[in-house]
Amino acid sequence: MPAYKQRVAYFCMEYAIDQSLKIYAGGLGFLAGSHMRSAYNLKQNMIGIGILWKYGYYDQVRQPDQTMGVLFQKKIYSFLEETEIRFTITVNHAPVQVGVHYLPPRVFGTVPLFLLSTDLPENNYLAQTISHKLYDVDKSAKIAASILLGAGGMKLLEILNFAPDVYHLNEAHALPLAFSLFEKYGNVEEVRNRVVFTTHTPEEAGNEKTDIRLLSDMNFFSQLSLEQVRQITQMEGDTFNHSLAALRLSRMSNGVSRMHGETVVKNWSGYQGICPITYITNAQSYFYWADKEMYDHLFSEEDEMLLARKRELKRELFKEVADQTGDMLQQDVFTIVWARRFAAYKRADLLLENLDRFLSFLTDMTQPVQVIWARKPYPIDYEAISVFNKLVHLSEQYTNFSVLVGYELKLSKLLKQGADLWLNTPLITHEASGTSGMSAAMNGAVVFSTADGWFPEFVQHGENGFVVPPVNPTLSLHEQNNHDATHILDMLQNEILPMYYTKKGKWLSVTKNSMRDILPYFDSTRMAQEYYEKLYSR
Repeated sequence: MPAYKQRVAYFCMEYAIDQSLKIYAGGLGFLAGSHMRSAYNLKQNMIGIGILWKYGYYDQVRQPDQTMGVLFQKKIYSFLEETEIRFTITVNHAPVQVGVHYLPPRVFGTVPLFLLSTDLPENNYLAQTISHKLYDVDKSAKIAASILLGAGGMKLLEILNFAPDVYHLNEAHALPLAFSLFEKYGNVEEVRNRVVFTTHTPEEAGNEKTDIRLLSDMNFFSQLSLEQVRQITQMEGDTFNHSLAALRLSRMSNGVSRMHGETVVKNWSGYQGICPITYITNAQSYFYWADKEMYDHLFSEEDEMLLARKRELKRELFKEVADQTGDMLQQDVFTIVWARRFAAYKRADLLLENLDRFLSFLTDMTQPVQVIWARKPYPIDYEAISVFNKLVHLSEQYTNFSVLVGYELKLSKLLKQGADLWLNTPLITHEASGTSGMSAAMNGAVVFSTADGWFPEFVQHGENGFVVPPVNPTLSLHEQNNHDATHILDMLQNEILPMYYTKKGKWLSVTKNSMRDILPYFDSTRMAQEYYEKLYSR
């Protein structure tokens, strides 16, 4: 289509396309998956490039005592087409063979997706491991994966004879692409004219910094000398800031919500040579996530049918809860779900800040509740795993408190369909966007969140969702946690639960408003269009 004539190559370390294709960890992948679906539906001139992770991220399992275990299991995908394409990249001064698998659009309704792999018999074992684990704990393995995605993706495009007008770095993982482009064109302006960059987090952990000599030794900068790298990135000292380099080697960059865009501009305002920064608020695919039957009843104003469908969806979720935990939850009881990729700023255990009050809330039968937690901590984040295990042990004492494992696409959809309330508790200014609440709203779950990420762009308190009163972000972490936890429990007990149990018409109105208001802005169709309008077009 003329509106989408720009040829775009989209580089991302993870894609959540389908439950059966386990090459994703969390929100970045969920976002990329929705983007690829909407780009396909809009017939945009785009292809995706990623990595075929042999063991995926990891499989979240339970130990014999119900605590969390980590399993790395080989994945097999007969629906991927193994191409005959082979080429060589250089990692740590050694040649590494790369193979390519292809996901055709007809399989899951996405733009063409090419997945790179080094798990080939012609490579030695160390080279094979480059594509074994997503976000490997080993620093050298992560650097090698970036070289595979960036430099390898560049070579693939040349073999495919696909000459992009735009190279889209969805996070800085594929940054070696920019140095391959510099080698090709010999001019940093030619690189900037072609590269755009999306940053998804203000968190330190998401904005990597690495010793510049280690990167050079591993061929992160291709064959460029350190002097050339410093010149084109304006990087000083021995610490190489990946996000800063991406901002300096791109024509345009974006944050992923209005609030995040403002935070990104503020965070990088003291640095010279960075590109203009805008924002494009993340979104999720209505086509993939929404319960169409609920929407049919919503648009037909069939309230009783809509409520009946919600009860049916709760039953399906509760079967999974019973299967995993033995807890038999009740359809007529208010069900709260907290389910996110685990990170410290998301505060999974915030409700436990005042444990006695939370337990009193949990056991109050005048306004009964059921609470479900589900999340996947980083596999070696032992502090996060400890929090998970604490919740597991606590849940064993209560039949209305359940903790699930396996938070991937399938379980995520079940949870969103079965939740009455989707609870979101990020520390203010730390959530770039967050998208789980968008797809929750598409399934009749009302969102209750702190005022961070995408949520201020959506919420009308008491009309289509509920927002925690803002806290001063300069307060200590303990003070912010106490403020938010107190207000959440106050609002649940004094506003939300009374509405659900005694003002059923009002609760139904909030649910319906939420389902209506999430569309069309928070459907990824709008997002995919905006990327062409605000980031890809010149």
